Amino acid sequence: MTSSTNLLNKLRGRDRRSIGQSNKVAALVLGRPTLFPELMYGLWDSDPLIRMRAADAAEKVSLRRPDLLQPFKTKLLRLVDETAQQELRWHLAQMIPRLRLSKKDRMRAASVFRFHLGNQSSIVKTNAMQAMADLASIDDDLLPEVKKLLTLTEVGTAAMRARGRKLLRQLERKRPR
Repeated sequence: MTSSTNLLNKLRGRDRRSIGQSNKVAALVLGRPTLFPELMYGLWDSDPLIRMRAADAAEKVSLRRPDLLQPFKTKLLRLVDETAQQELRWHLAQMIPRLRLSKKDRMRAASVFRFHLGNQSSIVKTNAMQAMADLASIDDDLLPEVKKLLTLTEVGTAAMRARGRKLLRQLERKRPR
């Protein structure tokens, strides 16, 4: 059995409401960053539960080691375009702004996140708003559109509306206009 199979086996389980051992896997990968590619393969696993938990663990690892994501930039941008799985969408929205992106890639990602604002999952929508704000904080061309979107955030849960107001204040402080 390969180490990749062993690593991904730690993410197996039955309950989709549980992250299973993804915290343990994230800690393991942070201790041995050479395992990160094996973890990333889980984002394309045939089992949606493994995909979800691999995305959760990869997001946690990338929070501390965003550099590990960079070799997967092209694949992640393709995956965020193609996936319909809500858990992947919300974790990818957290990871993609951590990448060093070209102008073209930032625009492409912003377009996908704009689409995700129409998702039925409030977690996907909230993370898409956050991703757009993160991208706009480093790209002046995105700033007016994102500010307008956040200003118009009148739909969704109370938490989503509050997050939109918070993100708008952060963008206003960073780049007053």
